[in-house]
Parts: sequence; structure tokens; C-alpha cells
Amino acid sequence: MPKQDPMDRTSGFLKKILETIPHKKRIEYLNQKLRGIIQYAYKNSVAFKNKLDSVGLKPKDIQTIKDLEKVPITQKTELMELQKKNPPFGGFEGVSISEMRRIFISPGPIYEPGEEDYDELGWAQGMYAGGFRSGDIVINTFSYHMVPFALQMVDNSLHRIGCVIIPTGIGNTEQQVNILKNLKANGYCGTPSFLLNIAEKAEEMGLDLKKDLPLKVGFVAAEMLPESLRSKLEEKFGMIIRQTYGTADIRCLGYECIKKNGMHVPDDKILEIVDPETGKQLSPGKMGEIVATTFNRVYPLIRFGTGDLSILSETPCPCGRTSPRLLKILGRVDQATKIRGLFVHPGQVNEVVSKHSQIGNYQVVMTRKEHKDEMTFRIELKEEIPQPEKLKEEIERSIRDVMKVRGEVQFVPKGSIPEEARKIEDHRTWE
Repeated sequence: MPKQDPMDRTSGFLKKILETIPHKKRIEYLNQKLRGIIQYAYKNSVAFKNKLDSVGLKPKDIQTIKDLEKVPITQKTELMELQKKNPPFGGFEGVSISEMRRIFISPGPIYEPGEEDYDELGWAQGMYAGGFRSGDIVINTFSYHMVPFALQMVDNSLHRIGCVIIPTGIGNTEQQVNILKNLKANGYCGTPSFLLNIAEKAEEMGLDLKKDLPLKVGFVAAEMLPESLRSKLEEKFGMIIRQTYGTADIRCLGYECIKKNGMHVPDDKILEIVDPETGKQLSPGKMGEIVATTFNRVYPLIRFGTGDLSILSETPCPCGRTSPRLLKILGRVDQATKIRGLFVHPGQVNEVVSKHSQIGNYQVVMTRKEHKDEMTFRIELKEEIPQPEKLKEEIERSIRDVMKVRGEVQFVPKGSIPEEARKIEDHRTWE
């Protein structure tokens, strides 16, 4: 039988005063922080100053969260274009490069500055709310390569709580199993699908998941988490699994508490749910785009459009946290979608196609099989070719190079893909 976990993982707060602050005082606190970052960004961020100047605004015009409606939303596509014109950060940075500790590179490419002293609160709040405690030994299976999530965000947040981190990164499933077993790691950070891979590999190795692998808590992100998969993993390992939500640009935007009652908005962000057409704020309970503002002076993104659709709730949560909650991520405003933790954009699809003159009509289709994402590149060829398998391998190599994820090429007859079809079609379903 597995040993009982003596740790209380179902109650408590990382920052109790902030996390339980009354609604009125929370708004006052956020408005004060907002005024500070607006003043700072206008003075130190060229891109933000240009954005305010373009609509005739001055910092004094933005005093409250409601006033944010006056500020144009910055979409990721705009961020990418500005970075091309004014590298590396498009003028959004709030300090000089010499004051940064790292520069990260996400698919796009998009460059993100890494501050000298990491004081992001949200991910650590989410880890604590999900059961992580000081002294836990945690494998961090997110990628440490170029992107900021594993090293800058997850690693630093685990350290803030007092956890011991094993930076395993992605892949090497059998080695991950052995590390869990030999180092008695009781915490997991990574995608839910990779945790399922670990479970399957451990069972293949003849291990008893509850007896031989002492996992107690899991912090998962970068993929949807169907309840059927969560329940399956929690039962297999005898552990608690909670999910979080955010972006590489603006970081943590929501985390689940032990009650699984939506995702709490962290206390160092302002979240608006807006009409995607007008940018106007919507009241709680209505679906719209998630638009976020951070107080990070190194990278002061203000009114950053995530492209994700959700609903915000302000009803009380039984856990005692008073922050509003995102009830669920309901889809995308545009055609971009996330697969295996990375966004895939229509522009990337076009870039793959541009490398192969034989391709006529085309479409990327996302599906899901046994809790794992699959991506199929459906292609109509302009004409028959003598060696389709060779071309298939070449296109699949281009997919990996451009999109940074694996995809399968499927040649289909001419006329199979309607001319008006979306470049990316997501057929995945979530309970």
C-alpha cells in the first residue's frame, strides 16, 4: 500500500491577505497598480507611448479598469509585426537589454525579455492552490529550450514556494519514470498528455504507479484538460492534478484551486472580457475575448489580446479566494489554435506550403485520440507525382521546422477540400 501523505494540500493560501481581499478593496488595489504601470509604461515603453499618442490619450486619462477601454488592444499578430520593424521587442520593453537576465524565443519567432529578479506571483499562487508545498521534489517536464515557461516561470515559481526542482524537460519517458522512482519525486509539472505517457511507460515497465511512484501533486498547462483524463490520471497515481492558464507574453492568467471551480485570476493581473469586435468590456457571465494587463515593468504589456474566449465569474468560491474566475477556455477568436502546448497560426501553414510547389489546396485538421492531440496536413496535389512518399517526408520535415510540432501529411483527391475552407480546422472535443 502507498504511504499516506502527511502534508495538508487542500487548504491555505500563498498570499492570504491578497487572495482573500474584499471585492471593493481589490478594485482599489488594482486601480492603484494600474495607474502606476500606465505612468511607467508611457515613460519607458516606446510602443505603449505610441499607442496612447495615436488615440490622443495621456496617462492621466487612465485612472481605473473601466478607463482601459480607451486603450487600443494589442494583438499577438501586431506584436510580431512590430518586432520585425523594431527588433527585438517591438518597443514594448520597459528597460534596456543590459538590465535583462535572459532573452527568450517563442515560435513565430517572438522575443520575450526575462527580468533579472523574477517576482511573478500567479504561477506560484496556482501551484500552492493546487497542493504544492515547501519541500516537495518536483520534475519540471516543460521545455527549457529557448521558450520562457519552464525556466523563467515554472522553475522560479516552484523555488518561491520552497520546492526542489528536477529540470527534466521534455521527452525521455523511461528516464522520467526512473527519476520519479529513484529520487522519490512527488510533484509533476508538464502537459497532461505527457503525464499519461509517463503512466503508460511505467506500467509497461511493470511498476505499480501508486506504490512505486510517489506522485502527490500535478501542475498541468499548455493543453486542454478533459475531466475524463484528469480523473484517469488522479486515480492511477493517487494524486491531485490542477490546471493553469496563461501565455508566454503576459504569463499566468488563471489557476485552479482545490475546489475545481474555474480558474482564479492572479493578483498581479487585470483581466477584461471584451467584445472581440469593439473591444468594449462585457459584464460577468458573458462570453468574450480575454484581454490582460500586467504590472511587469520589464515587459509592460497593457491590454494584450490573448485571442482566447472565456467567461468571467465573480461569484464566491468555496476555497475562500475572492478573485474573479475564468470559468472555461471556450475557443479562439481567430484561426490560431494550440496543439501539444504550442500555438499554430494560419501564417505558419502558408509558410509550409510555400516550400513545396507541388501543393494545391490544403488544410490542417486537429483531432484527438486517446487523450493525445493529432495534427493532419490534408493536401491536394496540383498533379500526380512519381514519388509521393518522398514528398510526404519532405513536407512533414517542413512542418516540424516551421511549426515546431509533428504532423502527418495526408494526400487527398482534388476537390476534397472546399475553396472556402478554414486553413486550420479543430475537430477536437472536450468534456
